[in-house]
Amino acid sequence: MITTADEALLRRAVALAARAVELGDAPYGSLLAGPDGAVIAEAHNTVRRDNDISAHPELKLARWAARELDPDAAARTTMYTSCQPCGMCAGGLARSGLGRVVYALSTEQLIELNPESGAWPVPEQDGPALFDEARAPIADYYRR
Repeated sequence: MITTADEALLRRAVALAARAVELGDAPYGSLLAGPDGAVIAEAHNTVRRDNDISAHPELKLARWAARELDPDAAARTTMYTSCQPCGMCAGGLARSGLGRVVYALSTEQLIELNPESGAWPVPEQDGPALFDEARAPIADYYRR
């Protein structure tokens, strides 16, 4: 359930997205807030500026949280973001330990506004293969 406090923090994420546009970056902004609602980190999309396809604000903040927050603090932290995280960012969020994500625009709404947002091709994947060879380093690592 999205609260009035959540809406205020979402507005700040949207303002970060608007600021990104002013700076010449793509229109996406995110922030992390602790359980008391205090903002602890902010980011906006810098894909073009950094020439880095992973420079989405959600992924940058997920990486920051995984590096800087202990697991208990991460679990009590909420990400507020201007758009629903993409698949890349969702994977990073799952591994970050963050407890909650609140977003303004859904992926479907974003695609309605900008159809190219949903035009990413899915690469063909083949596998599994070479199980015995591939499992050796994995097994060695997890036996330690």
